[in-house]
Amino acid sequence: MSVLVYTESEEGKFKKAALEVASYAREVASKAGGSVTAVTFNAEDTSELGQYGVDKVLNIKNDKLSKFNAEAYADALKQAAEKEGSKVMVLSQSANSKYIAPLLAVQLNAGYAPNVVALPESTDPFIVKRSVFTNKAFNLLQINTEVKIVGVSQNAFGLKENQADATVEEFSPNLSEEDFSVNVESVDKATDKVTIADAEIIVSGGRGLKGPENWGMIEEMAEILGAATACSKPVSDMGWRPHSEHVGQTGKPVASNLYIAIGISGAIQHLAGVNAAKTKVVINNDPEAPFFKAADYGVVGDAFEVVPRLNEKLKEFKAKNA
Repeated sequence: MSVLVYTESEEGKFKKAALEVASYAREVASKAGGSVTAVTFNAEDTSELGQYGVDKVLNIKNDKLSKFNAEAYADALKQAAEKEGSKVMVLSQSANSKYIAPLLAVQLNAGYAPNVVALPESTDPFIVKRSVFTNKAFNLLQINTEVKIVGVSQNAFGLKENQADATVEEFSPNLSEEDFSVNVESVDKATDKVTIADAEIIVSGGRGLKGPENWGMIEEMAEILGAATACSKPVSDMGWRPHSEHVGQTGKPVASNLYIAIGISGAIQHLAGVNAAKTKVVINNDPEAPFFKAADYGVVGDAFEVVPRLNEKLKEFKAKNA
């Protein structure tokens, strides 16, 4: 069985999600007795993929694809799948992959399973476990189409090194003008060192911080932990923080290993966006805040007292264990 994986990159560097789906694809291919082919778009160095079990890289070099374009990327991936005879395709659950997957499913007449959280229960028939109802439950889904597309939830599988000698082949898909009917004019990026999508730890703030001038302690904790910063919807609506940091059902869903919520009450829309986080820590001065019901750990207290003291303890711990 040939497994094709879409490996996302930004400014020529592979995202963590790309290495995670490569790891997943390697395990699927090994289970079914097949190989893994990765498709890259304008990647500078593809050698890293070999560390995660990729046997072959189809490297697409095209200036018109320097910015993400769902239709063009989907068409290129379709042609790569047909070229390799791939019957299984693995993508992440990033925003870009969520745009691509349904387009690919239509073009390849493929079944698509999003939010997959584990390796297939079986490859014949092809059965995968996925999260449903905003990560409140799981179901087992059997894909009966000849071509199968799997969307792996971020941080669900992790990075697993499995050294392979990846051969690299230049690939030039046939792209038409119709593929570029929508063009990207500009991209507004978050300025954090760690992006929300790739972060294993996220420190998030809400209205309880009372104003943007108090965000220093959030950024300090994020820097100590190597985390990304985030916020609730009201905070981004008031312009305290950029919309790129808005986490929730109407913002960005996250699946970090640790999510620290400071001064966030826990509206249902916010909780829906963070349900996939493995461990949730809440700091709030209201013991009745809804977020405590969803939290793994909770601290009832004034954030302006708790967070600075916690930051000092984290610095001490980090210094002792450096």
